[in-house]
Amino acid sequence: MAKVREFFEDKKSSVSHPTLVDCGYQAVRTSEGVFLQLSTYGSDQRQTQKKTSQTLQLDREHAEQLLRILITTFPDLRGRVTEDLS
Repeated sequence: MAKVREFFEDKKSSVSHPTLVDCGYQAVRTSEGVFLQLSTYGSDQRQTQKKTSQTLQLDREHAEQLLRILITTFPDLRGRVTEDLS
C-alpha cells in the first residue's frame, strides 16, 4: 500500500497492457483525513482469486491533481461528469 506523494508526466514510450484486472475503491477516513483508496486485484489467471495486488491512496490534494490529469487526457469528460451528477 502506498500514499501518492507526487504526480508527474512520464515521457517514456508505453503500450496498452494486455492484462485486465478489477479495481475496487473506497473512502478511508483516518486521523490524517479522508483518502480515496484504489486497490487492484489479480488477473483471471492468478492462482488466488480476488487478492489485492496494489493499493494506492490519494488525499484531497492529489485527487484534485488526478482529476485535472483525467480531464486533460480526456477533455470530453469535463461536461459529462457535471451532467451525470445533476
